[in-house]
Amino acid sequence: MKEHIGLIGIGLVGTALAENLLNVGYSVVGFDIDPGRSRNLLTLGGISASSPLGVARQANRVFLSLMSTEIVRDVLNGPAGLLEAESLPRYIIDTTTGDPEETARIADALRQEGVFFLDSPISGSSEQIRQREAVPMIGGDRAAFEACQDLFSAIANRFFYVGPSGDGSKAKLASNLVLGLNRLVLAEGLVFAQRLGLNLKTFLSLLKETPAYSRSMDVKGQKMIEEDFHAESRMSQHKKDLEIILHYAEKFGQPLPLAQLHKEIIEDAIKAGDGELDSCAVINQIRRPAEKGQKRI
Repeated sequence: MKEHIGLIGIGLVGTALAENLLNVGYSVVGFDIDPGRSRNLLTLGGISASSPLGVARQANRVFLSLMSTEIVRDVLNGPAGLLEAESLPRYIIDTTTGDPEETARIADALRQEGVFFLDSPISGSSEQIRQREAVPMIGGDRAAFEACQDLFSAIANRFFYVGPSGDGSKAKLASNLVLGLNRLVLAEGLVFAQRLGLNLKTFLSLLKETPAYSRSMDVKGQKMIEEDFHAESRMSQHKKDLEIILHYAEKFGQPLPLAQLHKEIIEDAIKAGDGELDSCAVINQIRRPAEKGQKRI
């Protein structure tokens, strides 16, 4: 009999996780507050539950793919939450990019209930997750991590155990800081090259062969050139990540001038209506100041 793996949150990332788990033979029982997403899980071959509690009743290992640590707490402790189950899941794997200190507190509280909580955010877009090219970074009890290695192997070619509870979230925030700036500078470079009159496809190809190379060029470069802003990772999500990053930077007295500028650019893009577009749509915002009263390139 196939093991039921729980999944709460069936958005872009959750759907990609479900596909990978199903592809290697697990059964996926999931819940999302959006009934359409739950129906989509059914079309993939999964099982739909009516609540987090319904998931907990069927799965001993549960993935969370949610927007914030606050929502994670609601899913755990709210009405029909995971912790209302008669028999609690043994392992909860939280892929949410959340608050590291709050995550550690959640893990400590769950440990008292006999539940192991692994903060396991994933670096990469939903499409990279689908292709198993994204990288989970895992914090929590080492033995719990080892007990769930089969699940990490199902969703990614590479994954890293980085330390105790909260360290996965810390690693993801630092990684996202670098990733977001790589994406931003790529957008600025492409806009500048186009203003110079260069052919962008040719320029992107040569750029990948120079010391300026970053993986953002592979993942987002062509999407920027083609203005393919179908969401694989949303602009609004990165704004949330930057808010957490800058909160901790302020707490430690560490200036992050580039991250602060990036947040301001993202906020302007969201005000312009791009919040639900793919993060590569930041190129729109780079163009905007020069386009007032001008025809768009």
